[in-house]
Amino acid sequence: MVVKKKTPKVEAVVLDDVKLKSLTDSLSVEGDSRSIELAQVLKDSLSSPDPVEQIQLISKAGFMLEQLREDESSTGPLLHACLSTLAFLYTTLPAKNPLKRAVASALRSGPDWLEEKTVGWLSECLSSSLSSMNTDQFSHLTDSITSCLDGFKIGEKCVHRLLTEVLQFFQRTLNYYVEQNRGLAGRHVAQAQLMQSCLAVVKASMLVVQRSQDPISSAMLSASSDQSDLHQVLCGLLNCYTCILTDEEFLQTVQSTAGMAVVLFIRSIMGNGDDVPVIVAGLLQCSVDAGDTVPQWLRLSCAGLYDSSRPAAVALYLSHGALAMLSWRGKTHGPQTEKLLLLIPEVLLSLDTRVKESSTVMVVARVLTLWSGAAVDCVQVDTCPPLLRSSLVGGSPLIARLHHHIYAHWEHPLDGVRHQTRTLFQNLLKIHQHCSDHKSDPTSDPYISQLTRDLLALEWHMKGKYGTLACLVEHLGAEYLLELDGGLPSRLLGLMGDQTLAPYASDLLEKLFVSHKAQLCARFRDGHAWIDGWHEVWVTPLLQVLCTARLDQTTYILDYFLPKLLRCNPSSLSHMVQALQEMPSCTEGAGSRGALGALMTCLRAARSQGVLKSDEEELWGGLVSLPLMRQALVHKHDQVRMDALGLLCESHRSTEKLSRQEMELIRHFLPFNLNSQSPGVRQQTVSLLKKLLCRVKESAQLLQKRQEQHENEKDQQVLNMYQEFLRWFCETLFQVLHPGASFSRCLMALHLLLLIAEHFTFNTGSVGFALGESVSVADAQAVLYCIANNFLEVKQLACNLLQKLPPAAVRLQEPERLQSLLQVALNLSTSTKPFDSVTAAHLLNLLLHQPGLQDALLGCIQEQNIPLRPPALNQSQVSEASTLEQNTLAVVQWLMICLKEEILKAESSLLQASACCPLYGRAHCITAVLQQLNTGSLALLSQWRAVVSELIGLCYRMSDVVSPVVQSSSPEGLIPMDTESETSADLQKILQEIQPRDSNDFFSSARELDPSETSHNCEQKEPENDVHKQQIFNTSGSDGEAYRVTAQMVLVCCWRTMKEVSMLLGHLCQSMTLYCPLTHPDSRGVITEDQVEGVGKYFREQLLQSRHRGAFELAYVGFVQLTEMLCRSGSATLQQLPAHWLKEVLEEVKSSDPSSKLCATRRSAGIPFYIQALLSSEPKSSSCGLLKMTMRSLTALAMPPNDGATESSTVPQVHALNILRALYRDTRLGENIVPFVSEGMQAAILGFTSPVWAVRNSSTLLFSTLITRIFGVKKGKDEHSKKNRMTGREFFTRFPALYPFLLSQLQEAAASVNSDSGQVKLHPSLFLLLLVLGRLYPSPMDGSSSPLGLAPFMPLIIR
Repeated sequence: MVVKKKTPKVEAVVLDDVKLKSLTDSLSVEGDSRSIELAQVLKDSLSSPDPVEQIQLISKAGFMLEQLREDESSTGPLLHACLSTLAFLYTTLPAKNPLKRAVASALRSGPDWLEEKTVGWLSECLSSSLSSMNTDQFSHLTDSITSCLDGFKIGEKCVHRLLTEVLQFFQRTLNYYVEQNRGLAGRHVAQAQLMQSCLAVVKASMLVVQRSQDPISSAMLSASSDQSDLHQVLCGLLNCYTCILTDEEFLQTVQSTAGMAVVLFIRSIMGNGDDVPVIVAGLLQCSVDAGDTVPQWLRLSCAGLYDSSRPAAVALYLSHGALAMLSWRGKTHGPQTEKLLLLIPEVLLSLDTRVKESSTVMVVARVLTLWSGAAVDCVQVDTCPPLLRSSLVGGSPLIARLHHHIYAHWEHPLDGVRHQTRTLFQNLLKIHQHCSDHKSDPTSDPYISQLTRDLLALEWHMKGKYGTLACLVEHLGAEYLLELDGGLPSRLLGLMGDQTLAPYASDLLEKLFVSHKAQLCARFRDGHAWIDGWHEVWVTPLLQVLCTARLDQTTYILDYFLPKLLRCNPSSLSHMVQALQEMPSCTEGAGSRGALGALMTCLRAARSQGVLKSDEEELWGGLVSLPLMRQALVHKHDQVRMDALGLLCESHRSTEKLSRQEMELIRHFLPFNLNSQSPGVRQQTVSLLKKLLCRVKESAQLLQKRQEQHENEKDQQVLNMYQEFLRWFCETLFQVLHPGASFSRCLMALHLLLLIAEHFTFNTGSVGFALGESVSVADAQAVLYCIANNFLEVKQLACNLLQKLPPAAVRLQEPERLQSLLQVALNLSTSTKPFDSVTAAHLLNLLLHQPGLQDALLGCIQEQNIPLRPPALNQSQVSEASTLEQNTLAVVQWLMICLKEEILKAESSLLQASACCPLYGRAHCITAVLQQLNTGSLALLSQWRAVVSELIGLCYRMSDVVSPVVQSSSPEGLIPMDTESETSADLQKILQEIQPRDSNDFFSSARELDPSETSHNCEQKEPENDVHKQQIFNTSGSDGEAYRVTAQMVLVCCWRTMKEVSMLLGHLCQSMTLYCPLTHPDSRGVITEDQVEGVGKYFREQLLQSRHRGAFELAYVGFVQLTEMLCRSGSATLQQLPAHWLKEVLEEVKSSDPSSKLCATRRSAGIPFYIQALLSSEPKSSSCGLLKMTMRSLTALAMPPNDGATESSTVPQVHALNILRALYRDTRLGENIVPFVSEGMQAAILGFTSPVWAVRNSSTLLFSTLITRIFGVKKGKDEHSKKNRMTGREFFTRFPALYPFLLSQLQEAAASVNSDSGQVKLHPSLFLLLLVLGRLYPSPMDGSSSPLGLAPFMPLIIR
């Protein structure tokens, strides 16, 4: 797909009247004729409102400047005014405006004799701008300076002339940004904008210094350079970079760029001598030599970098700076530079066990790869320096440490780390090759040979093994590895059934067979003599696996391996087909695809790669017969059928025509495969048929285009055949949609009909295939019945399809039908069956687009004899609003009127409301209707503001009605034991209606509500001995139907109402634009800040006090929508709310006790959800200050108290353990949570020793979550499978704090076993310790003396 390049936005120059008059006056003075013409063009451009015309006039002015001659034109005031005007425009326009480039082109067009004048005027304008103290202009000025250096010679001279002023501006700007950042805690949007601005300034300052090396060198050579303004401003900027590097609130990208800037500035000030590597080495080691190497100005300006308490990552960013800013390529280096090159990896490797954040680990991996590239450059010289050669040859201590780093990180969760680790391994091979004595024949190198054997000996579940072996294949060739392990191809093919390993195995296989082919071709120079041997090694094992292995073991061969093999050698296809056709049928194993299935797989891969081409006369060159294809299309194995269908549908060219045979085969396939019970097969079928329909569409367009140019009877026959096929396709699918059709049939048919609508449309005219003519009223009615289906996916597909069918077939334009459907929707919205309200919502969404909906709504209201009607709209407002907006407003207003009446009934009797008019249906319909609305372009703003305000109030009222049930201590229908005065009165009223007494008979003994009785009967208390009899209550219904109600129905009504209230409030906050009447009275917003804050307080109450899981889980979904809106809102007040709420709840958790309202049972109920939502709103690209603060607080609370367990400490500890468990499980926090895994594991293991059962229970749950978080989701039935294990080195490198902790805990547990009494006493945490250690295993690559090895644990475990 070709993506169009984004067109730059062109904006006209708009000046205030004073400035415009000043410029016009200056261009109106006397001058020569050419200057007057030039001035007039500039005046026209200033007064023109059209930006395109301005560009044209500026370009014309540039052409006129180019024509000026020194002997004909004078450099008088008018010409100066013209140059001054152009210079002013250049410094005023935004950097990305094309008009600015036009101005730069005009200034560049001036003759040489005017160049100095032009530089002078541009310098004057830029100097005037730089002296401005307006902080809003900092970003614009930074961009202007950068654009001066972007291929603009005059701009570059101007920057050189103003070098000190420019750098002083950068220093002033960076100081301002550093100060501003300290006050932006919690304001993520503002902080992100500040980081972008700060990064732009640091990059711009580096660019200026890089382009100004000559002026800086000249200034530094002067005698009094230390006292010069330029030297002082360079030192000032170094101080700014130091502040950025040592402030952990700055983003890593900014800090990394600042690290490069520090090295660049030191090199620029001191030159390229040997002192620079010494000083950079001192910065990396955080040491100041006793000698005079480090000058005083550097010690003062970079004092923070020489502080031993600086953050560990500072050395990382400085290492990056040294590698990026110092020259390593193509020259002989001095001894100091060589020492620096060897020091950098030592510094980086020391960070391995010190850094915790995954993002920092990623930077370490990237910088190590960068170092390896620099090392390759340094050793790729004629004579490799002895120091580098001895230090970087394979087997040296440094290389051994680097290999240990690779083995510890080659299975890191981040893809980027794994990729960088592989590149590092590849570069280390190149370094060794240049430093060793076996350059000509790597296979004779004992170090490489041993490394290859060690890697082959590793377990095949280790993903890092594949990438390193692929590097060795490139280095040694495939034949060497095949000599060491002849069964390598079969072993790798056997791994293709594992989805996690298939991509890695296929990449290694590709490297092997491509390298093997190249080696065989080089050996056999006489054409194709090599091919039989190659087939024997690679194709024969493949066919054997495809025919005999189980289907699930060969699933990914088609996706990952076969296409690569056929791309490498397309001629292998004929060999495969011949071998499979000759293969006896007895080779088919139980559950395998057999020779026929293998043939389909190979042909499908060949077809998709363009190796196999279809022929109109003979299908795919006669390689497969039609009866065989028919047999494959209805094969007993799903995957064989899918491969056969893929062979029909997939093609290398999307415009390839469908042959008549292919269409006949599709006709054979479709009826037998519409009722597949496998979701995966259904998904594959729809995907493949979509490709087929794309082929039909694109090939038809090509044929139609050819027909327009010159008519061709053959092409017309193909088009007619297409039309006939598509009509059959549609008719077959519509016939499937009869009442009572199975879910899978409905789903498949609707999916495929939607694909038809998407690609061809159901039009009824003469254009296209006119598929609308094949849609009857009965077909549309069958689709309409699907909206009543119990499955949500079927409802959604049917609703979407109805909007694309011909209106004449759907008949929604008929007033009677429209009104009857609307009445059905309104009736269903009060049903006690939850899926009925979903049906009502889909019906309303379907009807919202109809122009006659409001008349139909009035008709429904009149039929019910209700005097109320929705408010009328002004005619001017109606003309601006779309039909969808008007209909949505009318429906929402009417649903709100109905909802108010039902809330009144619920407030008087929740039991009656549960029986006849549950509130959740109306609320669900309102939410669904609002989701169809584009809230960014509302015309009826005043009405929507009133609706939103009233809706929020209704939501609060609904919540007040049902909250006594969902917030009770036992909401699942048991007798509550709450005694809080706030809720007990409402709860007792509800209980009086339900009458459970001391038994649970209300689960089986329902209550009947009979409308024939009076309300007085409802209030009479029944005798105690009639508890188990059916009760008679009054309802407001008039149809005489008796409703049977249990306490469970009341509960369902309550929690579903709570759910819909949460979803509605969340949607309102997320979709409605913010309205600030005080600060922005003209804004087109709808919801106010106070309303948003009120909704946040509501969610806080529900999440912290609800006991019913359904209620607080769905309140969490709505609250997440709210927090996302707060994060991206432009209001500083709203941006700071998450941080404020988070501190409040953490303080409440910290001070909670048994009398607290926070739920200490039910795994802390909604408290973890509340904190999850607040933390997940924090952008991942930020410094994650809220997450770090929260995790520090929670891990401190989760640790056992020093003074023993008390009631005041136990409850906060339980809450903290439950919240930590939820946070470690939250996938949205991603790798940001990993730095806190060590503390969580310690809290879980120590909590297991607590005497309090609640603490032990929560600790066990937390421990289980952490095991999954560390080792991954269980991937097999075998508990001892190494797929969910890791080496001890990898584990303790990622979590270094656990090494001494687990060792000390195991020593304590082992000591308790050998007690003096002679009785065996098992330590409480022993089981957990053994569970962790049981998932670790020693790696053969660790070596005998590993600092983080498992050896110290062995004697304790044996004991």
